[in-house]
Amino acid sequence: METPSSNGSVSKRSLRRKVNLRNYDEDLMDELFEKQLGGGLKKRSRTKEDLEKETETEAMIAMSLGFPIDALLEEEVRAGVVRQLGGKEQNDYIVIRNHILALWRRGNVRLWLSKGMIRETVSNEYEHLINSAYDFLLYNGYINFGVSPAFTSQLPESNEGTAIVIGAGLAGLAAARQLLSFGYKVVVLEGRSRPGGRVYTQKVGREGKFSAIDLGGSIITGIHANPLGVLARQLSIPLHKVRDNCPLYKPNGAPVDTEMDARVEFVFNRLLDKVMELRQIMGGFASDTSLGSVLETLRQLYSVTKSTDERQLLDWHLANLEYANAGCLSNLSAAYWDQDDPYEMSGDHCFLAGGNTRLIKALCEGVPIFYGKTVNTIRYGDEGVEVIAGDQVFQADIALCTVPLGVLKKKAINFEPELPARKLAAIERMGFGLLNKVAMVFPYVFWGEDQDTFGCLNEYSHQRGEFFLFYCYHTVSGGPALVALVAGEAAQVFESTNPSILLHRVLTVLKGIRSIL
Repeated sequence: METPSSNGSVSKRSLRRKVNLRNYDEDLMDELFEKQLGGGLKKRSRTKEDLEKETETEAMIAMSLGFPIDALLEEEVRAGVVRQLGGKEQNDYIVIRNHILALWRRGNVRLWLSKGMIRETVSNEYEHLINSAYDFLLYNGYINFGVSPAFTSQLPESNEGTAIVIGAGLAGLAAARQLLSFGYKVVVLEGRSRPGGRVYTQKVGREGKFSAIDLGGSIITGIHANPLGVLARQLSIPLHKVRDNCPLYKPNGAPVDTEMDARVEFVFNRLLDKVMELRQIMGGFASDTSLGSVLETLRQLYSVTKSTDERQLLDWHLANLEYANAGCLSNLSAAYWDQDDPYEMSGDHCFLAGGNTRLIKALCEGVPIFYGKTVNTIRYGDEGVEVIAGDQVFQADIALCTVPLGVLKKKAINFEPELPARKLAAIERMGFGLLNKVAMVFPYVFWGEDQDTFGCLNEYSHQRGEFFLFYCYHTVSGGPALVALVAGEAAQVFESTNPSILLHRVLTVLKGIRSIL
């Protein structure tokens, strides 16, 4: 998970898991350069140093996309991309794989990258590795994916079979397009009257003062390796980087002292470091110990943040941590709270101009979608599947279920036969987070045109997540809009609180800040 700070920075706790089959040998690289891989093709005048620099750059691009510089992904090993693990062939494959990734990501992502284009820059001697790397990257959606019209002409004939995708959220739509690219006939069944699932952009405000605000997912969290970033490039949608400056304000509206801010932020990060050290000592016992209890014990042990101002400031960082994890620290395991770090995407966090519904609209193009089809039964077996929605029965070879976890927990869909025990156990064990928002449109921007975020401290610890962070949407929404976030325990209380009371509270917070601006 992210470890956010008051200046917007994010620290990554670990790297993507990879198979420890390292073979990025300099001698083998020299041999590859001599045969003009990756640039000697048409440009004979390029030096060995030029090629080395280019190959290093391509390796960095591959790493930003989640690939290890000097190893194979576990998926690549399972796919058998090389005949023998380790040695020269694997080394050559890695260089070619990185080269293909860089060609597409650095080039025009609206255009289809063909094997022929790759052969223009790689020696014919490596034809089998070109095929192996290209097929793996294409099949797994690392290249030539998205919503570019140029990709439509590349769709194969629909002769692989038929597929039903249940749910027209981001996952369902992306899966449907990938199945179409494999040659399947696809239909999507969506229970709502609109696509997008939790991605929903709505116009908020009054006539003449409308703003487009994302009520669900709203930020592209890490632009590197993020397929949503590729979609935005293909659609020429501007991305607005969420700037680092995030001023904090006390409960009375006064700005937080910058020196104290830096000091408490340092303490917060040191406490997290101590948690990581402690869980190594605790071993399996850390699994049954909450992150919140460990942090509070360490805070008392080291006698930090004793003053009221310091404690309120630390509470803000804890609320931000609960926001990053979408749950209360008391419900997070000290052992596993950051277990998804290897899958985090690096790079800037961005707003998408006009809202994320623009991506959904593009993903829907060319995909057959039936709305108002609430699926209640899925029958599956060797002969295919039957998906029942009301009094309608849809038949296909396969079905892909992308409904939310909450729907599965409620057993709203009857599976015949019942799902395997391991899947039922996974559904039972898994939890999901909670985050609430309050969207507001004002007559004008009073918080500063150069701000994307600002934070507010709360007087009491149990309320630390209430309106603790504000996103300023005036740069991308078309109007002077603010979105207040509610996380942690406060998000749970929010669920049962009268909206008029919540609106009064958030406006009181803003009035206190505005009075000193």
